[in-house]
Amino acid sequence: MTSQHQLSGSLKKTAIVTGASSGIGRASAEALVRAGFTVFGTSRRAASNGPPGVTMLACDVTDGEAVAALVSTVLSHTGRIDLLVNNAGVGLLGGAEEFSLEQVHALFDVNLFGVIRMTNAVLPSMRQQGEGRIVNIGSILGVVPAPYSAHYSAVKHALEGYSESLDHEVRAFNIRVSVIEPAFVRTVFDQNGIEPDSVLNEYDQARAGLKALLADVMPKADRPEVVAHVVVKAATDARPSRRYTAGKAARQVSLLRRFAPAEMFDKTLRKQFRLPV
Repeated sequence: MTSQHQLSGSLKKTAIVTGASSGIGRASAEALVRAGFTVFGTSRRAASNGPPGVTMLACDVTDGEAVAALVSTVLSHTGRIDLLVNNAGVGLLGGAEEFSLEQVHALFDVNLFGVIRMTNAVLPSMRQQGEGRIVNIGSILGVVPAPYSAHYSAVKHALEGYSESLDHEVRAFNIRVSVIEPAFVRTVFDQNGIEPDSVLNEYDQARAGLKALLADVMPKADRPEVVAHVVVKAATDARPSRRYTAGKAARQVSLLRRFAPAEMFDKTLRKQFRLPV
């Protein structure tokens, strides 16, 4: 299989990208079109202004019937699904105790169970055709949990474990599973965030520090196209890796986590989040 090059007509493959109306999903769908894929993108409501060359379909990944209908529609058009990019997700930042259990369940329903629903729906056709790729959009927070992201870090850690285990299970069918691990990315992700049910005064100072951090790093954060480039690499590498970091910041954090002394890393992280060391 070609790596990071446009596929020839005889090798044209079909991809599904969830959450493709904006951000990383939109950039990934556009990059896959340029790489030669036939791309179907999804959003909770059918987007009229989807990426050029992408067929947009409505699909709520928390709805099992909607997921099944989506996969059936794609198969009826192309007869196969070669790539699934699980990108649809919501954010959740704040003190762990500020969020209700119902809110945490909603987070997991989209960011993890939605991935599982989509994956279970495409695996039968991938097995039947004898090949396939599944690329899950994770986060560096799935490797390095940070303050005020306890639940989001938890769901991304779960995605890491699910993806690696699944990769072992389906490799015998020539299906590979990879996780992409970006850090901060300039997207409208915060607009899809879940606000805490109980905003506690005890976290006001910490919340101000978090907002100051985001105001500082987001203008300098990677563009979605940086992550999209890595998605195409994972989709087309002849020997795909189980994990790909995306962007300079993610690589730096990953290396620090692996090689820096634990106490030094702890202090560095707390300083970045404006917390007392």
